Amino acid sequence: ISPVPPYSREQPIFTTRAHVFQIDPSTKKNWVPASKQAVTVSYFYDSTRNSYRIISVDGAKVIINSTITPNMTFTKTSQKFGQWADSRANTVFGLGFPSEQQLTKFAEKFQEVKEAAKLARDRSQEKIETSSNHSQESGRETPSSTRASSVNGTDDEKASHGGPAEAHLKSENDKLKIALAQSSSNVKKWETELQTLRESNARLTTALQESAASIEHWKKQFSACKEENDQLRSKIEELEEQCNEINKEKERNAQLSRRLQELETELQDKELELEDLRKQGEIIPQLMSECESVSEQLQAAEEKNKDLEEKVRTLRTEVEESKHRQTNLKTELKNFLDVLDGKIDELHDFRQGLSKLGVDN
Repeated sequence: ISPVPPYSREQPIFTTRAHVFQIDPSTKKNWVPASKQAVTVSYFYDSTRNSYRIISVDGAKVIINSTITPNMTFTKTSQKFGQWADSRANTVFGLGFPSEQQLTKFAEKFQEVKEAAKLARDRSQEKIETSSNHSQESGRETPSSTRASSVNGTDDEKASHGGPAEAHLKSENDKLKIALAQSSSNVKKWETELQTLRESNARLTTALQESAASIEHWKKQFSACKEENDQLRSKIEELEEQCNEINKEKERNAQLSRRLQELETELQDKELELEDLRKQGEIIPQLMSECESVSEQLQAAEEKNKDLEEKVRTLRTEVEESKHRQTNLKTELKNFLDVLDGKIDELHDFRQGLSKLGVDN
């Protein structure tokens, strides 16, 4: 049975969607879900009774039918959850909203409706007091004979009152017909709104599935990038080791350079010594025997000089090869750093994409 009959003058003044809960009657602490999913929750205004109700229907089941009184209070217990107690229904209703903004709008509407109910109650009490005073005054001023005749009446008076009663019934019948037509149009409008909500729910479900698939895709890409990042780190460690070897090679080259300078200095000394020996051989002819020994020494020195020159050439070749290897390593290191910069930029763009996706969700 619908809580809003088709002939009623109740009209929805505010509608939202939320998950409905009721307090557990046994424990009075735990919440029991009254709906399996988010349902429509509406404020209704009855113009004939000047009253307000909160109504929610899940399929053919009425899960909320709460008349708002001035004594009720809507309490926010969290950013997306609120509750109020209904003494007539002997329960506490709880609503879980998708966002804090919808909860705030519902709470503001509750306070507004509560103030309107309080104002309606005050006006009703004023009317009752006014009508009571008027009835007392009319009872004092009207003679008893007149009151008796008006209560009993005559046949002519009863006949004369029949016409207005029939007109009144006809007017009420017309009003009921208008209310029925208006209610039918409202039902069609609600059916259209329900179909729109269903289509919107289907679109949201599809979007959620697509979002989940996109998240899985991004997770896979993130894992791949993480593996690639680990590989790049290992490559960096290898290059750092190679850089250490390059530094060691530089030290060896420096040692070889110093050794080469020492050998060149020694060679110059030997050349000077050889020159001195030649001068002594020219100046002292009598030292031919000594010259022979000096010649032998000179020959030995020349052979040693050749050996030294061969060593120098070998060292120079090694230095050139070391410089060439160092140049190649520098070029490879520069290329790797360029690739690493590109990968870091890609990781930065990927992180921004993840942050944007999180905000959209």
